[in-house]
Amino acid sequence: MQAKPPSEPVKKPKDIVFNWVWGSAATSKGGAQPASKITLVRDANGDGKPELETTLLDNLNAPFGVTWVDGTLYVANTDGVVAYPYVPGQVKVGGPGRMLTPLPAGIINHHWTKSLVASPDGSKLYATVGSNSNIVENGFDAELGRAAVWEIDRKTGAAREFARGLRNPNSPAFYPGTNTFYVVVNERDELGSHLVPDYLTSVRDGGFYGWPYSYYGQHLDPRVRPQNPEMVARAIKPDYALGSHVAPLGLAFYTGDLMPQFKGGAFIGEHGSWDRYTPYGYKVVYVPFSGGRPSGKPVDVVTGFVDAKADKGFGRPVGVAVDRFGALLVADDFGNVVWRVTPSGWRPSEQPQTAHAT
Repeated sequence: MQAKPPSEPVKKPKDIVFNWVWGSAATSKGGAQPASKITLVRDANGDGKPELETTLLDNLNAPFGVTWVDGTLYVANTDGVVAYPYVPGQVKVGGPGRMLTPLPAGIINHHWTKSLVASPDGSKLYATVGSNSNIVENGFDAELGRAAVWEIDRKTGAAREFARGLRNPNSPAFYPGTNTFYVVVNERDELGSHLVPDYLTSVRDGGFYGWPYSYYGQHLDPRVRPQNPEMVARAIKPDYALGSHVAPLGLAFYTGDLMPQFKGGAFIGEHGSWDRYTPYGYKVVYVPFSGGRPSGKPVDVVTGFVDAKADKGFGRPVGVAVDRFGALLVADDFGNVVWRVTPSGWRPSEQPQTAHAT
């Protein structure tokens, strides 16, 4: 697949006013703007041409993460997880939702996306909460409960910080057949084009992953004040480096049969970042797994979001998922489209492949 226009110049840092320009661009046409609704798109026969596109839920507060368990649809708004009664097949959710648990937000709310996944037994939800700054420039009080993964009891809404020190974690996903979940993490900026590596990692209960004091384990960030040697010594090294400033936002493990070469590994949507003179990311990669852990180099799967000269961008991958036929779905928040990736020439049969939506 080759992504097509619309296009825009690829943004590259030039001077001290860049952050202000970037902030303005993010709210202009083509920028990543928080939404207020969830759209239902239905492709019943799997031919890649949806028969239905309708608003499932409206009047939300920047929703990002969604999961369904036992007749309830859980939506991670930027300020909390809300529960709605929902039966698969409904095209409209009626009635108000029930606030299950609030999540850190506030006026600054630097990383607003809140991802969500349910535990394999359905008893818990796990929500990601990004930091409120790059390296605590807004003060430690603004970071309370942030740069963390929260565990939420699905019945009571009781919540606790499950793991900390993850600057901007996204898309928690359980490795198939296990109780181990992984996240992708956007690390800190402004240490140069080749620092700091964004990463994929499993998440341990009670684990601390370094932010803001250190990166990729115990590599000290001297810019942070006050320093905390005790926390640096506790910092867990992530499982797998993805490269600096690729800005991973989407993660999905592949369990289908349609593309067997990918079975058991992970697709990752790399949004791309401004903090590198040569654009990096802006693609979907595949990370092979062996024994439940990442193994081997990432493989480019969906490219074409930046032109050959790296002067123009045509799209920015965000979420990735696998449909019931085993096709890969890629949400592109600049192109404002969802791409569907299948083997060349494939057409759906009467029965879908053995695959699970993620």
